[in-house]
Amino acid sequence: MLDFRRFDVITFDCYGTLIDWESGILDALRSFREEAPRRASDDDVLEAYAALEATLEGGDYILYRDVLRGVMRGLALRFSVPLDRVDLDTLAASLPRWRPFPDTIEALRRLKQHHKLAIVSNTDNNLFAHTAKTLEVPFDWVNTAEQVGSYKPSPQNFERALATMGIPKERVLHAAQSRFHDVAPARALGIASVWVNRRHDRPGEGATALSSAQPDLEVPDLKTLADLIDTAFGA
Repeated sequence: MLDFRRFDVITFDCYGTLIDWESGILDALRSFREEAPRRASDDDVLEAYAALEATLEGGDYILYRDVLRGVMRGLALRFSVPLDRVDLDTLAASLPRWRPFPDTIEALRRLKQHHKLAIVSNTDNNLFAHTAKTLEVPFDWVNTAEQVGSYKPSPQNFERALATMGIPKERVLHAAQSRFHDVAPARALGIASVWVNRRHDRPGEGATALSSAQPDLEVPDLKTLADLIDTAFGA
């Protein structure tokens, strides 16, 4: 078990960890899927999304809004939907409406009693500004891909966050749903990590790329992490 008292800050991935992005993605793509000549399962769509997003984020930096446009274009090709029947801004336009998981806000309130909180997210500044309103709990630092000019799993995103916060890596705990984007680079940099395995009751990795990276701790949701930290602090 991690010694939670040794950490000054908990950094979070946002989409997939705090925000239920898979539900948001599938809701946004409902009309698009009706245009497809063959029915694709939710997992088919999410896995295609994961592959397309990872490829686009691994190339030359572009805004996340443009990554999402590229994902829409790739999905159209993957599922044989004519491009003239696709609104490429569908995902980006829907992102501000993606909702937090049911346990997110209360867990963040509890965690903020013991630690400072920060975001390290593959997103644009303006897109996260909309999301921040739905999360309700203010963060001490917000680190976006736009600020860095790269996307996780690049170590630059974590190095920039550490520099911005001015906190040694030994005093930082990173919590995230994606082993590919978050656990793997955190481990490589010597940052302790918690895998918030939101898909613990479902097979596959969903909308995140595959990785076998091992976290320091695995929990099924954010409430469980808050429970463990409350106990560690005698709350």
